[in-house]
Amino acid sequence: MKGHMNTDIGEILIDNEVLAQYAGASAVECFGVVGMASVNMKDGIVKLLKRDNLSHGVNVTIEDNKITIDLHIIVSYGVSISAVADNLISNVKYNVEEFSGIEVKKINIFVEGVRVID
Repeated sequence: MKGHMNTDIGEILIDNEVLAQYAGASAVECFGVVGMASVNMKDGIVKLLKRDNLSHGVNVTIEDNKITIDLHIIVSYGVSISAVADNLISNVKYNVEEFSGIEVKKINIFVEGVRVID
């Protein structure tokens, strides 16, 4: 299902992939987040995604015109995961709601790895 809004001059539909890209871009801007992660279910290998594939670490579902976002992230070594998660949730929620005009109901964070940053 796509996000939608009705306006005076017509209906606006927003594809889930667009919302996923926006959420991924917002997530990687947060302190402590090294990047988005892709997990190969077959062999359990976690891969850090390049900037142009950020949406692969994000899953967006829309139900009753409310967004649920799953973020698969890799964090920096030594950061507080709870502090990073709190910051991530508030930033992504705010950015996606401002961008789309649709309420974000829930954000689930999956920490898939830790990286030492030089």
